[in-house]
Amino acid sequence: MNAALQSETGPEGTAHSGRPEVRVTPSRFRNAIGKYIVRRSKECIACGKCADICPYGVHEFAGKTMARPKDYRCIGAACENNDFYCVRQCPQNALSVRLNPILEVLGDKRWTPELLISTWYMAETGEVPPGDIEYKIGDSGGGFDRIEFCFPPGREPDAVPDDEVSLRIPLNRRNDGRPEVEIDMPVYGGGMSYGSISLSVMIARARAYQAWNSFTCTGEGGYPEELYPYDDHVITQVATGLFGVREDTIQRVRIVEFKYAQGAKPGLGGHLLGDKVTPAVAKMREAVPGNALFSPFPFHSVYSVEDHKKHVDWIKHINPRALVSVKVSTPTDVDMVAVGSYHAGANIIHLDGSYGGTGAAPDIAKKNIAMPIEYAIVKVHNFLKEEGIRDEMTLIVSGGIRTAYDVAKAIALGADGVVVGTSELVAVECIRCAACESGRGCARGIATTDPELSKLIDEDWATQRLINLFAAWRRQLIEILRKLGMRDIRELVGRTDCLKHFDYE
Repeated sequence: MNAALQSETGPEGTAHSGRPEVRVTPSRFRNAIGKYIVRRSKECIACGKCADICPYGVHEFAGKTMARPKDYRCIGAACENNDFYCVRQCPQNALSVRLNPILEVLGDKRWTPELLISTWYMAETGEVPPGDIEYKIGDSGGGFDRIEFCFPPGREPDAVPDDEVSLRIPLNRRNDGRPEVEIDMPVYGGGMSYGSISLSVMIARARAYQAWNSFTCTGEGGYPEELYPYDDHVITQVATGLFGVREDTIQRVRIVEFKYAQGAKPGLGGHLLGDKVTPAVAKMREAVPGNALFSPFPFHSVYSVEDHKKHVDWIKHINPRALVSVKVSTPTDVDMVAVGSYHAGANIIHLDGSYGGTGAAPDIAKKNIAMPIEYAIVKVHNFLKEEGIRDEMTLIVSGGIRTAYDVAKAIALGADGVVVGTSELVAVECIRCAACESGRGCARGIATTDPELSKLIDEDWATQRLINLFAAWRRQLIEILRKLGMRDIRELVGRTDCLKHFDYE
């Protein structure tokens, strides 16, 4: 481990007080992808000066010669004015640095190459990337990329210790006799089913959220036995296909989520292609191997608030200690839907806007159907306030939330917390190739249940990468609060005066 990373993570074996330990967890591939490429010519004499001066660990010895540079750690142009700039300091002029040409084909406008690389860096180190790598926004020209924080000019961030800044949020505000559930950060994991992702990834998510005292969600694909040790940090989902839904699975958990629609593809329902319905997936879903599975839209038993209440009552009767979350997409009347869910007895309204979804969701649906989440949040937050019920309803949102800054912006718009999914997959080295649903699934072992491909993911490695990512996010959220003079994430809820939208200046 290089000196810079050691100083960032603390002595080996030392955990941050009261929080999961950050451990440097490098890429599982031989050549990690970075923004820059460092080349060493044959003029190199292995004097080791570059290894001595680089604080980022780009250069290392391999016996008596120099190893191939770990160029994904290089900060490139941002280093040119430093005394330790290896290119200038090399006595043989054997080093060169240039932009990695893979940036031209990697990612997309929402998940730009730099957002992918910065997320990988945070998952490896638990730290914000140094240099000029963009880690706050993408290049979509819309959504959270058109919103920024207005920090008070000339105001230094409060010198408050991390432990005195709270990111905790309650999930039950109804005072309905059900448990008072709190999570230590305003983030939990979205529904990704057994069948859509590998069992190793599901378990890693559960372990990481247990470490951070939050939740992961099973999605609509059943409840694998391997998740039983993490019951208190799992949300089980009930959706229209009712795959794997049993009394036992409802009774195991502290939160049950009804999925009425998904923001990435509202009105389309779910579809798991036959190649991904392996014998194990089919057994879990009580289906036939090799046959495509459909989760229709909508619940054909729900056409009114009264029908909706019957659903909520059913869950509450089966599990008297469970909170009920209702996940909906964002139609134009989403504010009325939220109020209806309150009167049906839900504890959490989960709005899922467009932009979200994995590569399994069609782009044309993601970009053209649901209301963008940044508009839906404000609409619902304000309507719940007008109805006098905002303080009793927990508002959770999702749909294209990629970074810690997206999390903070969503909360400033009116959300209590957020749900993420794609960020987790990127942390375990998804490259956004959008082939999640094809054939046997993800060639990187993430979105697949193929027995061979699934072996590409090690649970311990994936767990630590997720823990590290959230550690980096936590630091950024605390820094945002400090700059705004706040000490509790709940102070940020609905503070649109802290934001600037470039389209409405």
